[in-house]
Amino acid sequence: MTITLTQLGVDYAGAGTPALSNVTLTFEPGEQVALIGPSGAGKTTLLQTLALAQRPHNGVLEAFGCMPWEQSSARRHALRAQLFLAPQTPPLPPRQRVVSAVLAGRLPHWSLWRAIVSLLRPLEVQRAFDALSRFSLEHKLYNRVERLSGGERQRCSIARLLVCEARVLLVDEPLSALDPTLALQTLAVIQEEATRRNAILVCSLHQVELARERFSRLVGLREGRVVFDARKEDVSDAMVEALYRNASGQTEQLLPAFDSVNHSGPEIVVVPRC
Repeated sequence: MTITLTQLGVDYAGAGTPALSNVTLTFEPGEQVALIGPSGAGKTTLLQTLALAQRPHNGVLEAFGCMPWEQSSARRHALRAQLFLAPQTPPLPPRQRVVSAVLAGRLPHWSLWRAIVSLLRPLEVQRAFDALSRFSLEHKLYNRVERLSGGERQRCSIARLLVCEARVLLVDEPLSALDPTLALQTLAVIQEEATRRNAILVCSLHQVELARERFSRLVGLREGRVVFDARKEDVSDAMVEALYRNASGQTEQLLPAFDSVNHSGPEIVVVPRC
């Protein structure tokens, strides 16, 4: 199952200004891709578009062997069961039990009746427990979400990924609220699960060095456009420095390892992936 974007454009909702412009990318089963770029580059919009939560204004999106936005709403809803989007800020109801929050990842695969029953008395509790245990959160199973720390909420949200049956995993800044040790653990779990399923994994990261270390393919975005799409060994320090240069003053904050790069060096270039 391949996902292909061809000269895709997406506008900000209600604004009429482009969030993505002329984006052409292909994602193959088993690929694990990191999205990098400064804030406002379009990473979140791209993930939402891949999740069929944002409708393109032009260009072509092909997935599951069809054009999802040319299908009926019922068919498109069924296709979304094969997609999992983990937002950076998880929308977890504060009063909800953690077990129910995790089992929300099962909703696309349950009947309405089964979903209602599970709200009253959680079903598949062992599945939720096992998912939480991979993030060292099994002891929080029956806590209310409001009692979790920010990092615990983020990992609880990602635990939904482990209980769903999606073949495309879209993860937006999963490490933003985590310390370095938990960040490595969490990313390892996500990547292990993607490998086990032979799923497409697309993950946006602000931790550039971690993206370069853990992902074989990097897509650099800036101002809604693809600056480069390349194997990690083809992504140079100068390319990364140029991607962040003069982007709201973030270069020094995000890329301290690149201070030695000559700021008058090469302009941003596109490296074809082959």
